[in-house]
Amino acid sequence: MKTPIWLAVVCLTASLPTQAQTFKPIELKDQELATLRGRYVMPGRIISFGIVMTSTWQNANGEMIGATSSMQIQQSTIKPQFYVSIINEKGNGSAHSQGTGTVTGGSGLNSTEGVTQVVRAAGDHNTAYNNVEINVTKASQAPATQQQGQALAAGSTLASANGAGSLSVSSTGTGVQFNIVASNNQGSTVQRLAQGGLMQNTTLLGGDNQVSNLTSFNVVLRDNVSTAGSLNGNLDQLKGLRTQGF
Repeated sequence: MKTPIWLAVVCLTASLPTQAQTFKPIELKDQELATLRGRYVMPGRIISFGIVMTSTWQNANGEMIGATSSMQIQQSTIKPQFYVSIINEKGNGSAHSQGTGTVTGGSGLNSTEGVTQVVRAAGDHNTAYNNVEINVTKASQAPATQQQGQALAAGSTLASANGAGSLSVSSTGTGVQFNIVASNNQGSTVQRLAQGGLMQNTTLLGGDNQVSNLTSFNVVLRDNVSTAGSLNGNLDQLKGLRTQGF
């Protein structure tokens, strides 16, 4: 039996794109956006993952206190470990007198989630810098590891002090935290990476201070696609971060 001509025309017409029909985007609700996790990368594709955190406080006479903490994870990494290098620089001027500024409130900042960056100033001529970087590069092999500084064991604290203030870098069950309390009531700063969140919080009570908080996440992806047998190559190393609160 032959197919009627009119039936063939209808089928052909239905298969062609309709120019008059315009694409209409669908707006996602907040509840749907909250479930999105971004792009997915197979564990075997990541050949190196690193974190670098730096906090510094420089007072009016140029004296500086601070620290840099870094960790790099590769396939050969046995245990994830932060290494801390203390920053202690002398000044060449005269320090300011006691800070007289007052900042109130802010108790809710301790319960925020995600990335929180705060600068509260009650002084003059101050500079405060909070920044988070995510650097993704590609390579055929992982970069050479050169860990510098003192190992920061879980539950331990490293401390230092000079004319600019006092510094402490601690590792607890909730993550890694930098604390700087400036001398002469000039203020304080906190940088904390813990429980899936990052806090950078600076309070300035005096004048002519320069404060910086920087966290950098560095990821190196393999150029070629990994085989099925190596998909879990770096996953076990990343699991070790859970014991440090990440």
